[in-house]
Amino acid sequence: MLGETMIKPEGELKVSFGYQCSSDRVDSCEASSGYEILPDLRRNSSFSCLSGAALSANATLANTNICNGLIGEEILPSWDSPNSFRKVPSSPRLDILSSSLQSSMSNLSCSPSTPESDSYLMKSMSPTSRGEGFLNSMEVQVAGGAAGEDRVQAVCSEENGWLYCAIYDGFNGRDAADFLAGTLYETIVFYFNSLDWESNQESINASKGLNIDGSRPFIKDDSNIENISKDASSTEVEMSTDSFRHGVLDSLQRALSQAENDFLYMVEQEMEDRPDLVSVGSCVLVVLLHGNDLYTLNLGDSRAVLATLGDGDFMNGSERLKAIQLTESHTVDDEIERTRVLCDHPDDPMSIVAGKVKGKLKVTRAFGVGYLKKKKLNDALMGILQVRNLISPPYVSTQPSLSLRRISKSDRFVIVASDGLFDFFTNDEAVKLVHSFILSNPSGDPSKFLLEQLVVKAANCAGFSMEELMNIPAGRRRKYHDDVTVIVVILGTNQRTTKASTCV
Repeated sequence: MLGETMIKPEGELKVSFGYQCSSDRVDSCEASSGYEILPDLRRNSSFSCLSGAALSANATLANTNICNGLIGEEILPSWDSPNSFRKVPSSPRLDILSSSLQSSMSNLSCSPSTPESDSYLMKSMSPTSRGEGFLNSMEVQVAGGAAGEDRVQAVCSEENGWLYCAIYDGFNGRDAADFLAGTLYETIVFYFNSLDWESNQESINASKGLNIDGSRPFIKDDSNIENISKDASSTEVEMSTDSFRHGVLDSLQRALSQAENDFLYMVEQEMEDRPDLVSVGSCVLVVLLHGNDLYTLNLGDSRAVLATLGDGDFMNGSERLKAIQLTESHTVDDEIERTRVLCDHPDDPMSIVAGKVKGKLKVTRAFGVGYLKKKKLNDALMGILQVRNLISPPYVSTQPSLSLRRISKSDRFVIVASDGLFDFFTNDEAVKLVHSFILSNPSGDPSKFLLEQLVVKAANCAGFSMEELMNIPAGRRRKYHDDVTVIVVILGTNQRTTKASTCV
């Protein structure tokens, strides 16, 4: 993966990256699923390339001292200094005193993405002492970067045919997104490696496709989705496969819960010096493509949107794609989420005020924001910043929506983006833009193109030219658009992205 960054004089940041699977071998074969894949990726891979781009609108402070400064100084170096480049060791370790693991563990292994300044730059990375297990590989390609309060990661193994993408859309500060970028991927790997992938899960819940709390994971209702719940008469092979998939979803959920506990514990330790940390939070979107299985985990309002070809979706000899949203939007604007919050707090008539949870937050599920989850964290705030009448916390949930979809030969690409993109485009509009761009620009960068179109639309809405809008400094420009991060993953084996895009 290659990357380029351009900083304008006003200080606004744009970053982009591109990656394609190896195309050294021209011979291809048909996989059992019915679409072509490269010989060396025959068993697992169902993607060919990806591109990503990000645009900042928020002005952010320098890296903080959270976690004794290690995340800012060791894990995520110099993200606010584009002229400063520093390579991070392949697998740095961060000692985290976890409130939930004090009796059994004293540290977690944290191997974040490897940013060089604000650019996305892929590099080879050898994981530390990992046993045989899911997501293990002798070599992976890692990208990471920042735009405003957004953080993004992409980790790819062509060897084993998997791709991990994550967008952390921070708010009220960058600390929660920084923490996720520095810890979540390795925490997920830790939980994956604790699973037994060779034998069937013996748990009754696992065989029925249940979450660790006994509830069912969110599985999108679509004919191409493989429901992990199976009838008792299913074959042993099917049960083993289902248990594997359940284990993946379970591990994603456990890892997120662990990260939340660790983050809030550290907030408690540091809130005397930095009370603002109790209000810092982040939306979370993780997309994991393993073989033909596409897993998603989300908190908040970032989205993963699949572009697929429906039956008979051809017009004048060309295909017409439809958009399928793979994630749920956790905001008070969603009737289901709004009803859930109200039902969870029957004794609090002020649980939603002015279209926000406790009058503070539009998203109903998020990472961090401890002041809406624990009374003692709310008490750390003073004056108007403090939430009045915190009767029955937590008001913001950390229970993610989980989904699994089986990729088919009809599926073309996936758009993974923070909510800033969807402030201007519907799912269908975004899919149409990407599809038309790919058809007319076989070697172009669809993520960069989406951002260009967003800037044009934002400028038109504000009555500016594109140049006038981009000349407004970050911070003030937040009035016209949000931080926006976009990743487009091309499914199948069409080799397209040959280099990172230049910036808008």
